[in-house]
Amino acid sequence: MEKQLELEKRYLFTNKDLRRLILPLILEQLLAVLVGMADTVMVASVGESAVSGVSLVDSINILLINIFAALATGGAVVAGQYLGRKDQEKAVEAGEQLLVFVVFAALLIMTLGYLGKNFILDVLFGKIAPDVRMHANIYLLIVFASIPFIALYNSGAALFRTMGNSQVTLKISVLMNVINVVGNAVLIYGFGLGAAGAAASTLLSRAVGAVIITILLTNEDLLIHIRKPFKYKFNKDLVRKILFLGIPNGVENSMFQLGKILLLSVVSGFGTASITANAVGNSVTAFGILPGAAMGLALVSVVSRCVGAREYDQVRYYTKKLLKYAYIAEIAVNGLILLSLPLIIKMYGLSPETAKMAKEINIVHGVFACLIWPLAFTLPNTLRAANDVRFTMLVGVGSMWTFRIGSSILLATTFGLGVLGIWWGMIIDWVVRSTFFVLRYKSNRWHKHHLV
Repeated sequence: MEKQLELEKRYLFTNKDLRRLILPLILEQLLAVLVGMADTVMVASVGESAVSGVSLVDSINILLINIFAALATGGAVVAGQYLGRKDQEKAVEAGEQLLVFVVFAALLIMTLGYLGKNFILDVLFGKIAPDVRMHANIYLLIVFASIPFIALYNSGAALFRTMGNSQVTLKISVLMNVINVVGNAVLIYGFGLGAAGAAASTLLSRAVGAVIITILLTNEDLLIHIRKPFKYKFNKDLVRKILFLGIPNGVENSMFQLGKILLLSVVSGFGTASITANAVGNSVTAFGILPGAAMGLALVSVVSRCVGAREYDQVRYYTKKLLKYAYIAEIAVNGLILLSLPLIIKMYGLSPETAKMAKEINIVHGVFACLIWPLAFTLPNTLRAANDVRFTMLVGVGSMWTFRIGSSILLATTFGLGVLGIWWGMIIDWVVRSTFFVLRYKSNRWHKHHLV
């Protein structure tokens, strides 16, 4: 009892602090998913081939965004740990190093993406119908130009969250998504530009977000900011620390998404109806994981500060608390999705065959998201923020390639479950990785990975 009272006196985050951090994160995640769903519905007006083409390219976009999100997380954790140690000067420098590094990396990856366009469309996506390829090609040519902007925005947003200020990122996200939706409405419905209109709106919204968040970070009253005048000097030690965290996270995230992309070639073999049902499933089920995703982002901000202060009792306290919130929210959100499923499916105007597959996908995902998802994906953010990134990488990559891909192909083809088999393989992956992460968390081995 005395130990608990002593801990409460030195808490780094009050309940009010947590609410101010978490609620905007949930709203931001919800907004992103709603807009993603609106994108799919708007593009669906062009036809199922357009939905399929855009969803295939978006799988690559998500892969690239995940890579930069991992680097952003690495930089945010380093900056957060310095703040926990009350070394603001180093936290500021870590933020600057992160912003410059991701921009150069994004420009390089964007260039490689354009050079490898035909490989992506003709090899990576497998055998797709000519009309699906046409829409995918148009969308890719425009949306790849947004890669540096979304990389810069995500890094800036991660720094604001590390400072405990997620309200800024929510406001910018609202603006970006308004631009995206309005742009879609004008360009798709008004000018009939289809996939090109959706891509142009995405490009504009990301560019605006990147510019605004960069300007806001020049405010020197912030704990982490861009110093004026800005004189960049490469800091090998800080970049090494960012990459120490960012690379394993990037490998894990990219391998995870690459595995999903490779499975898309299996889905493509089942026909356009399966591709579309899978795309609708991805769009709708994103709602089901957003509370856990928001809590995961909050854990990175909270735990990195606690680790920097060497307050491991607080790490466990906040992890338990945020996991409880995640489970409550997951059950509420997925319960609502399952109850609303007939109406949601109807919104897409799908053929009976496609609608049946989409419904089955969402039921399977909704049930198991309530049971397993937070342990498989929210909990490991505590380990990452405590520098235990190699373990999370090995488990994530190993489970993805051994269990998710292996079981998905086996269930989808050998056992004849089709696209639904891909989703059952995903559930098996969740079970495996959650088991490893829970066992690791219950041990004290993750306490020993000091970085700053």
